[in-house]
Amino acid sequence: MAGAERRVLMVVHAHPDDESIGTGGILAHYSALGSRTVVVACTLGDCGEISDPAFATPENLADVRSAELASAANILGISRTVHLGYRDSGMDGRPTNDDPRSFHQAPLDEAAGRLVRLVREERPDVIVTYDATGTYGHPDHIKAHRTTVAAFTAAGDWRAYPDTGEPWSPSKLYFTGATRATFTRLAQAMADAGIESPYGRGGGPNLAERIERFAIPDERVTTVVDISPYADMKRAALLAHRTQFGTQSVFARLPPAALRAIWATESFVRVVGPGPRRERDLFEGLA
Repeated sequence: MAGAERRVLMVVHAHPDDESIGTGGILAHYSALGSRTVVVACTLGDCGEISDPAFATPENLADVRSAELASAANILGISRTVHLGYRDSGMDGRPTNDDPRSFHQAPLDEAAGRLVRLVREERPDVIVTYDATGTYGHPDHIKAHRTTVAAFTAAGDWRAYPDTGEPWSPSKLYFTGATRATFTRLAQAMADAGIESPYGRGGGPNLAERIERFAIPDERVTTVVDISPYADMKRAALLAHRTQFGTQSVFARLPPAALRAIWATESFVRVVGPGPRRERDLFEGLA
C-alpha cells in the first residue's frame, strides 16, 4: 500500500479483547505495512468474567486486563493503546449498568469530547467501531458506537470542544461486526470439532437468534480485507486475554487450521468516505 507510513488507523472498542476479536487482523495487517495503529479501549473490562481464579480477582481485574491488552498489542504491532477512562458497565440488565462511573451512564457529550481529543491528537485517516447493535447488544459496545459516531463528526468542527486541539476530519468511518457467513462458519467449525455451542446458555440468544438480531447481513458488507497471513497472530493476541479466553474457551479449543479458515478475512461496512462499492483496503479511495 503506497504511502502506508503516512496512514493512521484508529479503532474504538468497549473492552480489552474486543480489539483482537473484531479487528486483530487489520491491526496486524496495517501495522506490518507501516501504518500507525491506535486502539481506544473505552473501559478496562472491570466486570468481565475470569476464566481461572489464578489469573485475577474482581478487585484487580481491570489492572490485569490492561496488562493483557498490552500483551496483545505487542503481538499485533499496535502503535498505541489508550483507555478512555470509564468503568465497565457489565452485560445488559446487570446492576452494574447503573454505576455512575460506568461507560453506560457517562453523558454522551462528555465521552465524545474525550474521544475528540484523541482524534485531534492522532489525526486518523480511518476510524473503525461497532454498528448500532454493538455486535451483541452489550451496553458498552452500543455506547462506543454512539460515542464514535458523535466524535467522528465533531472532531472536524472548530466550534465543538474548542479546548481539545486543532480540528481534524477523518476521511472514512467503518462499522465492524460478525457477518452471517462468519457466524455460520464458526458454528460449523465448532460442530466439526465436537465443541458445544456457547450460544443460548444462561438465557442468552441461541445461534439463530444471535444471527437474526446482531449479524451484519452479508449484502451490507462493503469492505473485505485479506488477513490470512495474520490469522495465527490474531489467535495469539486473543489468547493473550487469558482471563477471558482460558484453555476451555472456544478459541483455545478450535484447531488452529479451523480458525485460519474462519479468520481469513475481516469484513466491514463503510458508512462515511470515498471508495468503490466493494473494496479490499480500508484506505482505498484516499489520496
